Amino acid sequence: MRRLTRPTTPDGAVIGASASPGTGMVHLGLGNFHRAHAAVYTAQALAAETGDWGIYGFANRSPEVVAAMRAQDGRYAVLEYSDHGRRAGVVDVHRALGVLADEPDSFVAAVADPRHRILTLTVSEVGYCRSPRTGALDVNLDEVRHDIADPTHPRSTIGLIARGLAVRAAGGAPITVLSCDNLQSNGHATRAVVTEFLHASSASEDVLAFVADHVSFPNSMVDRIVPATTDETRTAVAELLGVDDRCPVPAEDFTMWVLEDAFTAGRPAWERAGAVLSDEVHAYELVKLRLLNGSHSLIAYLGLLDGRATIAEAWAQDFVKDAVRACIAADYLPTITLPRGFDTDSYLESLSHRWANAELGHRTSQVGTDGSVKLLQRIPEPALSALRAGRVPHLLALTVAGWICTVAPPPGFDPGPYAGEVREPARHRLAAVTRGATGPREHALAVLDNGFLPDDLTAQPAFGERVAELVATITRSGITAAAREATAATEDRTTL
Repeated sequence: MRRLTRPTTPDGAVIGASASPGTGMVHLGLGNFHRAHAAVYTAQALAAETGDWGIYGFANRSPEVVAAMRAQDGRYAVLEYSDHGRRAGVVDVHRALGVLADEPDSFVAAVADPRHRILTLTVSEVGYCRSPRTGALDVNLDEVRHDIADPTHPRSTIGLIARGLAVRAAGGAPITVLSCDNLQSNGHATRAVVTEFLHASSASEDVLAFVADHVSFPNSMVDRIVPATTDETRTAVAELLGVDDRCPVPAEDFTMWVLEDAFTAGRPAWERAGAVLSDEVHAYELVKLRLLNGSHSLIAYLGLLDGRATIAEAWAQDFVKDAVRACIAADYLPTITLPRGFDTDSYLESLSHRWANAELGHRTSQVGTDGSVKLLQRIPEPALSALRAGRVPHLLALTVAGWICTVAPPPGFDPGPYAGEVREPARHRLAAVTRGATGPREHALAVLDNGFLPDDLTAQPAFGERVAELVATITRSGITAAAREATAATEDRTTL
C-alpha cells in the first residue's frame, strides 16, 4: 500500500484547507492532542479565510512523529469515532518540523522570527515547571536551576520559551503565547512562570518590558478526547483512505475550544471553524477542569483498581457511574459559576455519552497519567470550598485515595494489571516518603504530609483523615466497597 504523501492523498480527503508554504505559527508539543485539536481548527479556519498560518511544529523529545510526518509531507490522518461509525480526513497545516531536545536553537530562532505571530503549547501540566505546592515557577527543578544560571543555553520548556522571547525582544515584533493545556487560567499561569523565570535569570529591563507590553497570553479552554494511536488506528485509516499512514490520530467526534480574543499580532479565523471567542473562558474552563477532567480522573483510578483497561469499560460499571454522578452533583457543580446560557443537563448527558464511547479505546492508564500534577488542577479548590462550608468532599478524597493506591500502593496491595502502565513523574518520590509506613492509613498520611497537595488543603485534618480511611478501605475491602461507601456518605451529606 502506498504511503500517505501529498500526491497520494485521496481527492476530497483534506480537512478544511491546506496551509500556504510559509509558517505563521510555532507549536511546541506534536502529540496527538494538538494534531487532533488546534491543527484541525486551523485547517478549517483556512478553508473559511486564507492566511499565512502554516505551523512550524516541534516535538518535545521523541523523533518518531517528526520522522513520520516528514516522510508524509507533513500530513497525517485524524480518525474520528462517532455514533455513525468511523471517518478519516487528512490534516495539512504543518510546514516545518523539529525535535526540541535535538535542536533547541532552531526552536529559539523560530520563536524569535517576526514572521511567526503565535506560539501555541501542548506540553502537559508538567511542562510548565510549576511548584505543586505554590503554582509558582519551581526553582528547585534541575533544569530550571540550570537555565537560571545559564539562560542563553536553556533546557527546560519555560527556559526555552523565555530565551526565544528575549531574542525576539531586540526586534520588538509582538507575539501571542497560547497555552492549549489543561491548566486553570492557563494564559495567566504561562505569563506568570515566564515572567518569574525572566526575573530569576536577571533578564534585562528591555526584555521584561517587551514581554509585559508586546506579548499576550490569552486564556483558553480545550476539549477533545484523543487516545493514543494503536495498530488498529493505522489499520482503520488504511481501510478508509487506502494509504499507509504511520502517524494517524484517533479522536472522538466532540471538540470544543474557547478562547480569549487577545492576540497581539493577529490569528487564524478560528471562530469560523467553530471556536468560541468569549470573555467567560474562566467559567468554561472550570466546567471542563472539574466536570470532565476531575471526573475523568476519578473514572480512571476506579477503573484501574477494578482491573478495567479502558474508560468505557470503567464507565460501564454501576459503582463508577454512581460515584462520578454523586461527585459532580455534590463536590464539583456547587463550586462553579456556569457560563451564561449554559445547559448543564445537556452537557452532563454529553459527558456520559463520551465516556461510553468504546470505539475510542481510551485507556484508563492514559487518563491516570501525571496524576501528581493533574490533580492539583482538579481537587484542591473544590475540596477547600466544601470543607469551608462544613462538608466533607468524600468523592474528591476518593479520587486522591485512588491515585495513591494506583501509583504508590501500600505494601501487599495489588493495584491491578494496568496500574503499571500509568506514567507518574513523582513515583520515586512517593516511594521514598512512604517507605517505613506501618499501615495503609499511615502510608496515605505520609503522602499528604510531603507536599503532593497544597498546604492549605492538607492542613485540613478532615480531608487527610478521609483520604487515609479510604486508602485503608481500598486495601482491605477493594475499590468497589470504598466507592460505594464514599458515595453513600456523600448522599447522606455528611458534614464536619
